[in-house]
Amino acid sequence: MKLIVAVDNEWNIGKDGGLLFRLPADMKFFRETTTGRVVVMGRKTLDSFPNGKALPKRENIVLTNNKDFQRDNVTVCNSVEAVLEEIKKYNTNDVFIIGGEAVYKLFLPYCDTAYVTHINAVAEGADKKFPDLSALSEWKLSEKGEPFDDNGIEISFCTYTKG
Repeated sequence: MKLIVAVDNEWNIGKDGGLLFRLPADMKFFRETTTGRVVVMGRKTLDSFPNGKALPKRENIVLTNNKDFQRDNVTVCNSVEAVLEEIKKYNTNDVFIIGGEAVYKLFLPYCDTAYVTHINAVAEGADKKFPDLSALSEWKLSEKGEPFDDNGIEISFCTYTKG
Protein backbone atom coordinates (compact mmCIF):
# COMPACT_ATOMS: atom_id res chain seq x y z
CA MET A 1 0.00 0.00 0.00
CA LYS A 2 1.16 3.51 -0.77
CA LEU A 3 0.32 7.00 0.37
CA ILE A 4 0.42 10.36 -1.32
CA VAL A 5 0.68 13.68 0.51
CA ALA A 6 1.88 17.27 0.16
CA VAL A 7 3.73 18.70 3.16
CA ASP A 8 5.32 22.03 3.98
CA ASN A 9 8.71 22.44 5.68
CA GLU A 10 7.14 21.58 9.05
CA TRP A 11 5.22 18.55 7.70
CA ASN A 12 1.92 20.44 7.87
CA ILE A 13 -0.76 19.17 5.48
CA GLY A 14 -3.93 21.15 6.04
CA LYS A 15 -5.72 24.19 7.31
CA ASP A 16 -9.42 24.72 8.02
CA GLY A 17 -10.42 21.52 6.23
CA GLY A 18 -8.52 22.29 3.03
CA LEU A 19 -5.13 22.19 1.39
CA LEU A 20 -2.34 24.55 2.40
CA PHE A 21 -1.49 25.81 -1.08
CA ARG A 22 -2.95 25.77 -4.61
CA LEU A 23 -0.34 23.87 -6.59
CA PRO A 24 -1.37 22.88 -10.13
CA ALA A 25 1.67 20.64 -10.75
CA ASP A 26 1.07 18.82 -7.47
CA MET A 27 -2.64 18.35 -8.31
CA LYS A 28 -1.65 16.99 -11.73
CA PHE A 29 0.82 14.57 -10.11
CA PHE A 30 -1.87 13.43 -7.65
CA ARG A 31 -4.40 12.93 -10.46
CA GLU A 32 -1.95 11.01 -12.69
CA THR A 33 -0.70 8.86 -9.80
CA THR A 34 -4.11 7.87 -8.43
CA THR A 35 -6.36 7.69 -11.52
CA GLY A 36 -7.44 4.12 -12.17
CA ARG A 37 -6.41 3.15 -8.65
CA VAL A 38 -8.01 2.81 -5.20
CA VAL A 39 -8.01 5.81 -2.86
CA VAL A 40 -8.64 5.52 0.87
CA MET A 41 -9.64 8.60 2.82
CA GLY A 42 -11.57 9.88 5.79
CA ARG A 43 -15.00 11.46 5.50
CA LYS A 44 -13.68 14.99 6.04
CA THR A 45 -11.29 14.54 3.12
CA LEU A 46 -14.17 13.40 0.93
CA ASP A 47 -16.22 16.40 2.07
CA SER A 48 -13.36 18.72 1.04
CA PHE A 49 -13.71 17.68 -2.63
CA PRO A 50 -15.93 19.69 -5.00
CA ASN A 51 -19.54 19.05 -3.92
CA GLY A 52 -18.24 16.32 -1.59
CA LYS A 53 -18.23 13.90 -4.52
CA ALA A 54 -16.03 10.84 -4.98
CA LEU A 55 -12.94 11.26 -7.13
CA PRO A 56 -13.71 10.18 -10.70
CA LYS A 57 -12.00 7.21 -12.36
CA ARG A 58 -10.94 5.77 -8.99
CA GLU A 59 -12.34 3.33 -6.44
CA ASN A 60 -13.13 5.54 -3.43
CA ILE A 61 -13.06 4.00 0.05
CA VAL A 62 -14.04 6.20 2.98
CA LEU A 63 -13.31 5.43 6.62
CA THR A 64 -15.85 6.98 8.99
CA ASN A 65 -17.29 6.23 12.43
CA ASN A 66 -20.73 7.21 11.14
CA LYS A 67 -22.50 3.89 10.47
CA ASP A 68 -25.28 5.69 8.54
CA PHE A 69 -22.93 7.56 6.17
CA GLN A 70 -23.54 7.00 2.46
CA ARG A 71 -22.32 8.75 -0.66
CA ASP A 72 -22.57 7.88 -4.34
CA ASN A 73 -19.61 5.95 -5.80
CA VAL A 74 -18.06 5.42 -2.37
CA THR A 75 -17.42 2.24 -0.38
CA VAL A 76 -17.90 3.08 3.29
CA CYS A 77 -15.93 1.29 5.99
CA ASN A 78 -16.34 1.86 9.72
CA SER A 79 -13.01 0.50 10.96
CA VAL A 80 -9.39 0.07 9.95
CA GLU A 81 -10.01 -3.67 9.87
CA ALA A 82 -12.92 -3.21 7.46
CA VAL A 83 -10.73 -1.11 5.15
CA LEU A 84 -7.96 -3.71 5.26
CA GLU A 85 -10.52 -6.40 4.37
CA GLU A 86 -11.99 -4.29 1.53
CA ILE A 87 -8.62 -3.58 -0.08
CA LYS A 88 -7.85 -7.31 -0.30
CA LYS A 89 -9.94 -7.16 -3.49
CA TYR A 90 -7.21 -5.06 -5.13
CA ASN A 91 -3.50 -5.20 -5.91
CA THR A 92 -1.86 -3.50 -2.91
CA ASN A 93 0.31 -1.48 -5.32
CA ASP A 94 -2.89 0.17 -6.56
CA VAL A 95 -4.09 1.31 -3.12
CA PHE A 96 -3.29 4.88 -2.03
CA ILE A 97 -3.97 6.49 1.34
CA ILE A 98 -4.87 10.12 0.58
CA GLY A 99 -5.73 11.60 3.99
CA GLY A 100 -6.57 13.30 6.15
CA GLU A 101 -4.39 13.51 9.21
CA ALA A 102 -6.03 10.72 11.25
CA VAL A 103 -6.27 8.34 8.27
CA TYR A 104 -2.62 8.87 7.39
CA LYS A 105 -1.59 8.05 10.96
CA LEU A 106 -3.81 4.95 11.10
CA PHE A 107 -2.53 3.49 7.83
CA LEU A 108 1.13 4.59 7.84
CA PRO A 109 2.19 1.27 9.45
CA TYR A 110 0.62 -0.62 6.52
CA CYS A 111 2.29 1.46 3.79
CA ASP A 112 5.63 0.73 2.14
CA THR A 113 5.91 3.74 -0.17
CA ALA A 114 5.13 7.42 0.37
CA TYR A 115 4.91 9.93 -2.47
CA VAL A 116 5.60 13.23 -0.77
CA THR A 117 5.42 16.62 -2.41
CA HIS A 118 7.76 18.79 -0.35
CA ILE A 119 6.65 22.41 -0.36
CA ASN A 120 9.51 24.79 0.42
CA ALA A 121 7.39 27.07 2.62
CA VAL A 122 5.62 27.12 5.96
CA ALA A 123 1.85 27.55 5.91
CA GLU A 124 0.50 30.11 8.34
CA GLY A 125 -2.18 28.73 10.63
CA ALA A 126 -1.83 25.11 9.53
CA ASP A 127 -3.81 22.81 11.82
CA LYS A 128 -3.13 19.32 10.40
CA LYS A 129 0.20 17.50 10.33
CA PHE A 130 1.76 14.45 8.78
CA PRO A 131 4.43 12.38 10.59
CA ASP A 132 7.94 13.58 9.69
CA LEU A 133 9.17 10.59 7.71
CA SER A 134 12.74 11.89 7.76
CA ALA A 135 12.70 11.46 11.55
CA LEU A 136 11.37 7.88 11.46
CA SER A 137 14.13 5.26 11.28
CA GLU A 138 12.07 2.81 9.23
CA TRP A 139 11.52 5.34 6.40
CA LYS A 140 14.23 6.40 3.96
CA LEU A 141 14.22 9.08 1.29
CA SER A 142 14.78 6.96 -1.81
CA GLU A 143 14.20 9.57 -4.52
CA LYS A 144 14.22 13.36 -4.52
CA GLY A 145 13.17 15.26 -7.60
CA GLU A 146 14.71 18.55 -8.64
CA PRO A 147 12.96 21.51 -7.02
CA PHE A 148 10.82 23.60 -9.36
CA ASP A 149 8.34 26.47 -9.21
CA ASP A 150 4.65 25.60 -8.90
CA ASN A 151 2.37 28.64 -8.76
CA GLY A 152 5.13 30.76 -7.22
CA ILE A 153 6.20 28.19 -4.62
CA GLU A 154 9.19 25.85 -4.82
CA ILE A 155 8.25 22.19 -4.59
CA SER A 156 9.94 18.85 -5.17
CA PHE A 157 8.49 15.38 -5.64
CA CYS A 158 10.05 12.83 -3.30
CA THR A 159 9.60 9.16 -2.66
CA TYR A 160 10.14 7.57 0.74
CA THR A 161 10.30 3.82 1.19
CA LYS A 162 10.05 1.68 4.28
CA GLY A 163 12.73 -0.84 5.03
